[in-house]
Amino acid sequence: MEEIILIIYFLALSILFGFGIHGLILLYYYRKTQNNKIKEPELPKELPMVTIQLPLYNEYFVVERLIRSVCNIKYPKEKLEIQVLDDSTDESQELCKSLVEEYKKKGFNIKYIHRTDRTGYKAGALKHGLEIAEGDFVAIFDADFVPNENFLLKTVPYFSNPQIGMVQTRWEHLNEEYSYLTRAQALALDGHFVLEQQVRNKAGFFINFNGTAGIWRKSAIIDAGNWEPDTLTEDLDLSYRAQLRGWKFVYLNDVTSPAELPADINALKTQQFRWTKGAVETAKKLLPRVLKADIPLKVKLECFVHLTSNIVFPFIIIVALLNVPIVLIKNTVGGFDQFYSFMSVFVLASISTFLFYMYAQKAIHLDWRRRLLLFPVFLAGSMGFAVNNTKAVLEALIGKKTGFARTPKEGIIGTAPKPKVKKYKSNKFSWIVLFEILLALYFVVGVGISVYYLEIAAIPFQLLFLLGFGTVGYLSLRHAIFSK
Repeated sequence: MEEIILIIYFLALSILFGFGIHGLILLYYYRKTQNNKIKEPELPKELPMVTIQLPLYNEYFVVERLIRSVCNIKYPKEKLEIQVLDDSTDESQELCKSLVEEYKKKGFNIKYIHRTDRTGYKAGALKHGLEIAEGDFVAIFDADFVPNENFLLKTVPYFSNPQIGMVQTRWEHLNEEYSYLTRAQALALDGHFVLEQQVRNKAGFFINFNGTAGIWRKSAIIDAGNWEPDTLTEDLDLSYRAQLRGWKFVYLNDVTSPAELPADINALKTQQFRWTKGAVETAKKLLPRVLKADIPLKVKLECFVHLTSNIVFPFIIIVALLNVPIVLIKNTVGGFDQFYSFMSVFVLASISTFLFYMYAQKAIHLDWRRRLLLFPVFLAGSMGFAVNNTKAVLEALIGKKTGFARTPKEGIIGTAPKPKVKKYKSNKFSWIVLFEILLALYFVVGVGISVYYLEIAAIPFQLLFLLGFGTVGYLSLRHAIFSK
C-alpha cells in the first residue's frame, strides 16, 4: 500500500513539475527575444471602417462607463460603428437604450441590438452582430473595460500587413489595490500578458485573443469558421482556428486596456471555472488538428502546453491529499530514503514559478519588489482554487455542458467601496465550499503531524495548502451566507 501511495504521489508531482518548469522555457525565450521590438506601422492615410462590439448581459453598474469610454475613442465618426449587443433581461436594457440615443444625437453611428434569447451566449451575440457589421475590422470590449482613447489609432495600423488577423492589447487593472484578492489576480494576469502572450508572440508560437481589448480582421473571423459556442472559451477556440488557417497575430505589450477585476471570491470562482473548463473543452476540440497541422514541432509542443495547462488542478488535489500520508510513511516505514532524496528536485518547479512572476512584475512595475511580497498569497490562492477548477476540468473531460456564466462586476475603481445595492449575486452554496473547508482542517492536522516528526521541509507547503483552502473556503462560505 505504501508503494502505491508513493508512486501516485510521484506521478502527480511529475506532472506538476513538468508544467511548472515550463516557466523556465518561457523565461529562456523572454531573454532571447527581449530586444525583438515590434515596429509600429504608420497610420494609413485612408483609415478603414471599424466596428466596435460591446457584448453585454445584465451589466447595470458598468455599462454607462463602458459606452461613454468607447464613444471617447479617437477615430473619425464616419469610419466608426458601435454595436451594443445587449442580451440583458433587467433594467440594463433601458440604460443602454438611453445611452445609445444620447450618442446617436451627437452624430455617432451607434446601434442597440437586443436578442430575445441568449443562443450561443457571448459567441452567439458576437456572431449575430458580425452578420450586420459595417466594418472591415471588429474590436471587442467586455462590459468591465474602459478602453483608452487611442486604442484604435494604436492597433489599426498593424493591419497594413494583410496576413495579420488579430491584434491584442495588454490588460491593466482599474481596482488592483482594492484588496488582497484583486492584487493576487493582477499578479497572475500580469504573468500571462507580460510573459506568456508577449513571449509566445515574439517567438513565433500561437497566442490567444483574450476575449476583449483586441481587434480582428473581419475576414479572418469568417475564414476561420466564425464564432462557435461549443466551448466556454470561444475566444481561445477561434484564436487557434484562425492561426491554424495561417493568420498571424500581434500582441502589443505597451498598449494597454484598463479593466475591473472581480472583487468577491465567488465572482472570481465563476470566472476561473469558465476559463478552466473552456480551455479543456478547446483542447479536446482542437488538439487533434494542431498535431496534424503543418507547423514546426516546437510550435506544436507549445500549443500542447498552452491548451492543456489547466489539467494540473486535479493533480494539485492528489498531491494535497497524499502529502500528509507521505509524512507518516516516511517516519513509520523504512526503505524509501532514496525516493525522498530524489523528491527534493521538485522544489525547482516552485523556483521556476517565482522567477516567472518576478520577471513579469519587473518588466512593467517600478515597485515590483513590493508586489512580489504577495507571491505566497498568490501561490496559496492558486492551490485554494484547485477544488473549484478540478470540477471544471472533470466536467470538460466527460463532456458535461454548462451555460456561459458571466462574471458580475460592480463598477469599482481603485479602492472605492462596492455599491450598497447588491444586484448580481454569485452566492450559491455548494459541496465545493465544504470540501475546501475540510481540506483546510486536514492540513491543520497535517501541520501538527509534521511538527511532531520535525518534518521541517513539509511545513511550508502544508501551510500554503492550509492558507489557500482555508481562505477560499472561508470567504466563499461568508459570501454565501451574508451576501444580500
